[in-house]
Amino acid sequence: MNPETALRLLLVAAGALLVAGVARRRGWPAPLLLVLAGLIASPLVPQVELDSHVVLLVLLPPLLYSAALDSSYLRLREVTRPVALLSIGLVLFTMVVVGYVVHLLVPGLPMAAAFALGAIVAPPDAVAAVAVGRRLGLPRRTLTILIGESLFNDATALTAYRVALGAVTGSAFEFAGAAGQFLFAAVGGVVIGVALALVFGWLLPRLRDPLVENTVMLLIPFGAYLAAEQVHASGVISVVIVGLYLGGRMHRQGFGTRLVADGVWKVTDFVLETIVFALIGLQLTYVIPREYSAWQLAGYAAAVLAAAVLARFAWVFPTSYLQKTRPPVQNVVIVGWAGMRGVVSLAAAFAIPAGFAGRDLLLFLTFTTVIGTLLLQGLTFPALIRRLKVTSEQEVYEDNLAEAAAKQAAIQAGLDRLNEILPPEEELDEITRDVVGQLRQKTERRAMSAWERLGGGTGQGGSETPSVLYRRLRGEMLEAERGVMVRLRDERRIDDEVLRRVMAELDFEEAILER
Repeated sequence: MNPETALRLLLVAAGALLVAGVARRRGWPAPLLLVLAGLIASPLVPQVELDSHVVLLVLLPPLLYSAALDSSYLRLREVTRPVALLSIGLVLFTMVVVGYVVHLLVPGLPMAAAFALGAIVAPPDAVAAVAVGRRLGLPRRTLTILIGESLFNDATALTAYRVALGAVTGSAFEFAGAAGQFLFAAVGGVVIGVALALVFGWLLPRLRDPLVENTVMLLIPFGAYLAAEQVHASGVISVVIVGLYLGGRMHRQGFGTRLVADGVWKVTDFVLETIVFALIGLQLTYVIPREYSAWQLAGYAAAVLAAAVLARFAWVFPTSYLQKTRPPVQNVVIVGWAGMRGVVSLAAAFAIPAGFAGRDLLLFLTFTTVIGTLLLQGLTFPALIRRLKVTSEQEVYEDNLAEAAAKQAAIQAGLDRLNEILPPEEELDEITRDVVGQLRQKTERRAMSAWERLGGGTGQGGSETPSVLYRRLRGEMLEAERGVMVRLRDERRIDDEVLRRVMAELDFEEAILER
């Protein structure tokens, strides 16, 4: 990479982080604002072409892995059928629908090339939808379905894309051969993912060093992806399997590993997603074909966008009612409208080899479909959720009730253990009695805070609960303590090393208060 390209990438990253920071401060959906900013800036900034290899080998694995770590295998197991119908059935259905629409619209474009476009635009990216859904309180089951779909649909789409690409570039299409490729990719990805998951599940707890463990975890998604892709299996499935397995076993890691991992993956997700959505908007200057009129391009783009959106509804509504538990129609509408496409589609389109029949048009139609779904569906998604009044208020109450009961049971177990290891009360010296009193007082405060949440006490309207009051007052004290420590360091009465140690203690206490 030459210095000029590196500088361009740095400027894009800096600008994207600035836009994302403003969006977070204002409470706006950052992915959509980044796409808009990229579109506006694309004619004005130095060109930064999306490199498909960078996306598929560098950006995709850690994003998938992080989403899998943060997901719940147990919750996904409860929605296996709808996730499979969306991540496999809907992807193939969308590929066929879009493929036939494009084949009918564009004379001379090979059928396999049209199906390749269908496979490219088939998989939605749930990042924007899930971010909005969590903020507005979508039911957990709906969010789990959207997350599960986005974890596995890339594997189906990329495999179908490779089959269609091969049919155009020389190898004749055979259903048996295509089905064999699908089966091998899926089974191979699962086998490699399970094998690596077992290896790393055994290794990580034995490292016993938070920095080393998290460094290894940063390398895992790339290793899992490349290991599967080397044998033409699905790297996506391999990464997701490893992430789900290790995410379910994070409780076996040390507390330091979990604290560091939480920060590491939040920063990683924020940086990568910010750059990805900015790059989507910046591709405008690369994707406009010259051999078609503006009216032709507009017509083709509208037709493909409509086909992709309507195909999702045509699939989601009937298949939603094949399940044992029939979801409310509002939830089905939400899932149907949550079909925003993302960077995987663009990366697959840019990976089409030069000289491929209709490559420029396929690039353009992929771009317009991605942008169209992000802006059309993404901008209206919050209003749709509010209009349909789909909320998780009952789930929140049930979660708070379950948390309070679970904390009460755990706290009682802790107190029982404390009583087991202590000598009789009359044998305790004054120091031990004071320490035990503090432990019991802190334990009672934790139990009280969980039950207070059920009563709705949040500190608003002058109705501060004891726990809220405690957090607020202790927060003020911590800020004053930090000020004194910094002043003493500036006066050279303590060293920077002392300041860092004390600040770490205060920071951990504040983190506990915030949690």
